[in-house]
This record gives sequence, structure tokens and C-alpha cells, in this order.
Amino acid sequence: MGVVLEETIADRLRAARRRRFAGRTEELELFRTAVTSAEPPFTVLFVHGPGGVGKSALLDAFAAVAEEAGAAVTVLDGRTVAPAPHVVRAVVPAPRPAGGGARRVLLLDTYERLMPIDDWIRDAFVPDLPAGTVVVLAGREAPGPGWTADPGWRELLRVLPLRNLAPDDGAAYLRAEGVPAALHQRVLAATHGHPLALALLTDVLAQRPGAAPARIDLTDTPDVVRRLLDRFLEEVPTEWHRRALEVCAHAMITTQDLLRDALGDLPEGAPDAATLFGWMRRLSFVSACPGGLYPHDVARDVLDADLRWRDRSCYLRVHRRIRRHLLDRVFGPGGPAQRQAITELTFLQRVNPVVRSYLAWTCLGTHRPGALRPGDHAAIRAMTERHEGPASAAIAAYWLDRAPAGFVVVRGPADEPLGFGLQLRLDTLTAADRAADPGAAALWEHVHRDGPPAPGDAVIASRFAMDAEHYQRPSATFNVLLVAFMQRRIAEPRLAGDLLAAYPDDGDLAGFFRYGGYHRAEDADFTVGGRRNHVFAYDHRGGGIGAWLERLAERELGYEPAQPPPMPVPARTLSRAEFTAAVRRALRDLHDPGALARSPLAGSRLAAGGDLAGTLRAAADALRADPRGERRHRAVDRTYLRPAPTQERAAELLGLPFSTYRRHLTEGVRRIADTLWRWELDGRP
Repeated sequence: MGVVLEETIADRLRAARRRRFAGRTEELELFRTAVTSAEPPFTVLFVHGPGGVGKSALLDAFAAVAEEAGAAVTVLDGRTVAPAPHVVRAVVPAPRPAGGGARRVLLLDTYERLMPIDDWIRDAFVPDLPAGTVVVLAGREAPGPGWTADPGWRELLRVLPLRNLAPDDGAAYLRAEGVPAALHQRVLAATHGHPLALALLTDVLAQRPGAAPARIDLTDTPDVVRRLLDRFLEEVPTEWHRRALEVCAHAMITTQDLLRDALGDLPEGAPDAATLFGWMRRLSFVSACPGGLYPHDVARDVLDADLRWRDRSCYLRVHRRIRRHLLDRVFGPGGPAQRQAITELTFLQRVNPVVRSYLAWTCLGTHRPGALRPGDHAAIRAMTERHEGPASAAIAAYWLDRAPAGFVVVRGPADEPLGFGLQLRLDTLTAADRAADPGAAALWEHVHRDGPPAPGDAVIASRFAMDAEHYQRPSATFNVLLVAFMQRRIAEPRLAGDLLAAYPDDGDLAGFFRYGGYHRAEDADFTVGGRRNHVFAYDHRGGGIGAWLERLAERELGYEPAQPPPMPVPARTLSRAEFTAAVRRALRDLHDPGALARSPLAGSRLAAGGDLAGTLRAAADALRADPRGERRHRAVDRTYLRPAPTQERAAELLGLPFSTYRRHLTEGVRRIADTLWRWELDGRP
């Protein structure tokens, strides 16, 4: 007897979706002809259209048609599959031998997420499939010239732009959704047959079953979805459901934990985060992925823009709470989870007019950084010579051998380098390193111009950054390097300085760097092969990477303070001898607050709490920890803490010969300076 397979929930979901599918008659007939013909009239059907136009629903209908025709169907969604050849091959069944049964149909949804491997899919993957296979690619963008300019693909490719539903198809959809017939004409007039708009309005009407709205006032605006969402927001069950949607629209990915933190303390009687999360995941314009929930892009843009325009203070509050949640993850364990948190933190900046044009937002998070491999050297040298010339390529070759761990490699579909970046720890370089690279030498001189970094402080520099094709224009490579370099900065417990020195032409990027608080360090500019590299710098000794991220909070939203902060001036790090001299002077000025405020120590960690005088007194008290320190402490006490009129009088009060008093005082001041130096480097215990 044959085995009877038990029906699954997935089977019931699929059946429900197909029962509610309406319209697209011509598209279905075109596909049916392809899967039932002895020789398909095309190999690839490229479906494209804007978000919310119904591409995924059409592919599901295609799958039903193919199954009815006895075809073997494989469905792949670009949102759940990494854009890598080995991943795609792993989830697509291997080709059957010639004459081995039913026709194969491969449906690739959300194809824009697989665009990083578009060349590989077109030139390697699809050509390897059996000749009778029918492939459907569905995405937002039309096929590129690699498909349309190739004579072979022009014959085997059919392009299918997807438009709004025709009136009859829209009415069929509304009937399937149970919308009263009396409302069909007004609903179709309001939405113009846009499938997402129809779905959203169906949700609006479902919020008030049995109560037909007096009017659907959407016909006077071309922005159908915007008006529809405005209406939807008025009909959500509670204010808290509305706030949950606003959080979901602002965050890249919404988890239940993020939602809880972003909403804050809910009052008694309000639905909890779990209830709101469950409600959102059932909405027609909210989708789920392994990381959480995300809204349809059209819904996201409209919801976010509405709150930003309508209630700025609430918008700021939501932004800050989401940001705080992500920062907790950013400063948690490293690895992929931290990298994802940094990506989501970067996503919060998408509305800033300065940042918007510098990142490739549609592929944010679609690529991953990798370590340098021996086989990458030739490709990295080649792309450096192509964009920056042979002299720069020779320097890159030097660092490939000398600092391989500093490289971040972004890989393409065939695992080849798509681009790369190099971040150097300037404080670990040798004299030979600086002699080999004029850039490293100029940067190190700049760092030392205002005083050397303290022992153990890290000073990093972005020395190279480029995409193989786009160089330093917005690209997937630029996205990856932004996140990877940030992850490395966070990993430095004592980051003192950060320099951006990879940019021969700062015309387009200067605004981006200024937005981040970096100032032009013209004295650090250097020339390689006739090309001048422009350097930007940020001094982190005023609080570290955490303080820098906090300073970006208001700028992310494009709201500049009434008085913009002054250009950051690097704090001057004192040499050991300068530090000791400053301690002696500060002890003499202990009772003069004005003089202490002008002390070189005022910009040090010792004065971070605003009480330099108290820190000096504490270091003097520490002398007593040594059995012989009491005599030194007494000499310091009568000279600086409770000073006698003169040193001679101090010696007299202590009952000591002047030479003995001077010896105790000198040793005491030296010990105080030693203690303060340790506190400056390691923090006060």
C-alpha cells in the first residue's frame, strides 16, 4: 500500500492563498503555455514591478499551474537565501539525467536580493539546467543589459512588467476577501487596482466589520498608499497598535524585544509587546524573516514619513529608544550578531539627507566581509592599480605581506574579491613600515604633532577602501566596509584616534565625513603617484567610540542643533616628562581654580570627573600606603595641601633640616606623579 502523507499547515496556507488569488489571466496563460508546450517558447520569464504590485502572489499562482501540469517545482525566495552560488546550488535540486521525467520549473522570488550574483545566475547557473526547464525571476528591477543585450538571451528571455490589477480582477480580489459588493466601486476607485493598496484597505475595513465607512477619500491624490495608510492608522484597534507599527516602520528588523524597548513602559490595560508583535505579523503588509518582522517598503516609507511630519517629538523618542536597544547589541559579543546590529544601526540613518546618497540601501546587509586569502593578492593589486595607479598598487602589495590581518575582503558570486579595505594600527607600525608607505609616515607625524599617544592607546587608519568596479561610489562594498571598520573600532578597548586616509578625491565624501564629526587634517595629506590623499581625523580620547556614537544621534535624523558644535580639536597627549612637569605645576596651583582649569592636566582622564584638585589630593594620600611614605606625605602636605608661607617655614614646622625636607618633598612629588600617570593610563582604581 502507498504511504498517505498527512496534510500540513503549510499545505492549508498554500491552498488558502490560491483560493483568494484573483486576476492576472494573461500572465497565467502565458506561463501555462510555457509549462505545457513540448518546447517552451522561452527559458526565463523575468517578472518585474514596484513593491506591492503582487509579484509573490503571482509566483504562487504559477506554482499551482506548474503542479497541475505535473511539473517538478522549486521555489526560492531571495529574502531567505544568501546571495552566494554555493547556497543557491545547495537548495536547488541537481539536474536529472536526460529523459528523466517531468519538466522542471524554478521560481526565484525577490530577485533584487540576488542581484549580487545576477551574472553568475545568467551565465553559469541557468545554462547548466536541463533544456526544458522554465525559470521565473521576479523582482523590482527590470533585467539588466547582461540579459537584454545578449543575442542568445534575447531569444530565450520573456520580460513581463507587472502592473496594477484591471477593474474586473480587482473586484474578484475584493469578493475573495469578503468585502461587501456595495463598496467595490469606491475601493477600486480609491486604490486604482494597486494590489498592496487593496490588501491594506481590506485590513482597514476588517477593523470595523459590518460598519461601512461613509466615504473613502483617496481619489484626490496620486499617493494612494500614503492616503490609505493614513486611513488605516486611524482604524487600528488602539493607540498602542499604531505605535507598534511606527516602531516596525522605523527599525530595519523588529523583534519582540526591540518592540518592548521602543514602546517603553506600557500603562495598565495596554496590550503587551507579545500581543502587538503577534498582531503585526498577521497584517498583509508586514512580512517575517528569520530575524523578525519588517513592513513592505511602501508601507515603511509612508508610516515613517507620516510620524516624522506629524509628531516630531514622538519620532525622536522612537528613534532614540530603538537606537539604545541596538547599541546594547552593538557593544555585546562580537561576530555576526554584532555585525547585524551595526547594520541595523546604520539603517536608522537612511532618512538623513547627507547620508542617504552615500550608501547602497537596497543591498545593505546582503554581503559579508571576509578575511584575506593568498589567492586574493593578484586581484587586490589589479584593482588598486586600475583605480589608483602602480605606485599605490605597490604599497598595497607591501601591506598584503606585512599586515594581512588588517584587510577586509568583500567577495563576489564566484568567491572572487568584489572589493577590499585596509585598516592599520598606526601605533604598532615600525620605522620600516613608515618608510615603505608615505601615507603611514604622514599619518604618524600628524598623530605626534600634538603629542604622542599614551602607551597602550590604539590609533587606527583606513588606508585603502575600494570596490572593483565602482571604486568609492555607493556600492555593496562600501556598505560592508562601513560596518566592518566600525566593528573593528568597537573591538579596540582604548581607541584614541581614527583617521580616514583612503580617499584621493574627497569632493563627494567630505560631507559624509563631516556628518560623522571628522575634521579635515590637511597637515596629514600625502601624495602617492601624483594623487593626493585627503585625510580626515577624529580624536576619541574624549570618551571613546561610545561617546562618538552618541554624538551622531541627533544628526541621524537631519535635525541639527541651533548652535552646531565646534570642530573637534584633538586632545593633546603629554609625554611622560611633560606630564610630570604638569603635575608639579598643578600642585603649586592647587588652591587657584582658575590656574588649575588652564593646566595641561585639565584635558586628561584625571580631570574627567571635573575635580582635578580632588584627584591630586587623593594621589598625595596614596603616599601613606608605603611605610616610608608618611614622611613624604608630611612634606607634600605642608608645601601644597596646607602650605606654609615658605619652604623654609615648612621645614621648620616639620622639625627637619632643610636639605632633608627637600629630599622628602622631591621624592613625594615624584611618587605622586608616578601614581597619577598610572591612573591616567589605566583608570583610577
